[in-house]
Amino acid sequence: MSADPATYLPALTATPAGTRIHVRVQPRASRTEIVGLYGDAIRIRLAALPVDGAANDALVRFIAETLNVSRSTIELIAGQTSRSKTVLIRDLSPQTVATRLADL
Repeated sequence: MSADPATYLPALTATPAGTRIHVRVQPRASRTEIVGLYGDAIRIRLAALPVDGAANDALVRFIAETLNVSRSTIELIAGQTSRSKTVLIRDLSPQTVATRLADL
């Protein structure tokens, strides 16, 4: 069952380069998944440990697979050592990102 794409729009910001996604991660989860919103951020559970950038790498990989884009189009632009992160997805509009997230 698909969610409403508008659900995710508060966490998405249009930029000239693409879309910024605000996420809140929970490392050391039993599995990697999107679990909803956390304020104005998308809450993502990550199975990876927050050691030596493993959770950041897992986040980039998960977003790339989820949105069906290459990892090179994704950049972690803020929050490298925080649970609250900002990720840039190049060349995708917020509406496209929201629709792909809702289709999970």
